Amino acid sequence: MTDQGSAAILDVEGLVVRYGSRTAVDGLSLAVRRGEIFGLLGPNGAGKTSTLSAVEGLLRPAAGAVRVVGRDAADDPLAVRALIGVQLQASSFQAELTLTEILRLYAGLYGLRLPAEELGARLHRAGLDGEAGKRFRQTSGGQQQRFSLLVAMLHDPPLLLLDEPTAGLDPQARRQLWSQIERARGDGGSVLLTTHSMEEAQAVCDRVAIIDQGRLVALGTPAELVAQHKDDPRVLRAAHGEVTLEDVFIGLTGDEIRD
Repeated sequence: MTDQGSAAILDVEGLVVRYGSRTAVDGLSLAVRRGEIFGLLGPNGAGKTSTLSAVEGLLRPAAGAVRVVGRDAADDPLAVRALIGVQLQASSFQAELTLTEILRLYAGLYGLRLPAEELGARLHRAGLDGEAGKRFRQTSGGQQQRFSLLVAMLHDPPLLLLDEPTAGLDPQARRQLWSQIERARGDGGSVLLTTHSMEEAQAVCDRVAIIDQGRLVALGTPAELVAQHKDDPRVLRAAHGEVTLEDVFIGLTGDEIRD
């Protein structure tokens, strides 16, 4: 058990994920605390998506354990999925349905009885009340991402998994989604998100983990990581002026382009 186990919504301990002879996650341990926004950072191929898949219970790890609110994701995957809301980069909602119709559909799948007033209130909080009658295909990229997050939060899960939630969004849409993520935390939820944006990690994450080749290389608040590594020669070579979280990331994981 990690040192945050008793207070953690998510506990990942010694996680190993393999695909044949390739090890995608190699002994990863971390914990997401109650009410925390936690960033999982790493280059392409670092093991972020495999880690999220293990947390969701979509794959059985070769070793280690994942617990969500104390439930083991491998032993009780259906119960764990009920405790998680997931937002992926690409949404695949029914394009011809309106936003209200999609919300009603997913509320039914979650076994929720939400009156029209409650559905309207949730759309309003996501800044989408004026779009309730629009077909999903008629909405903008930013609106689709906000709506996807709204659906992920529909059953008030204690843990949200967000896979690059603001990828491809303009600055205004990105800030609106950040506010929505902050509200999820304010309502008592915890958030685990992946991002390639160091600006995003610094703006919304309480703590971040940097992983590379499936292994944890750094863990702490963005400010702590900068303070801990600001004199590292690898980080200083990456810096252009005052050391930033991005410089720490590049210094610890290298500057080669990953596919």
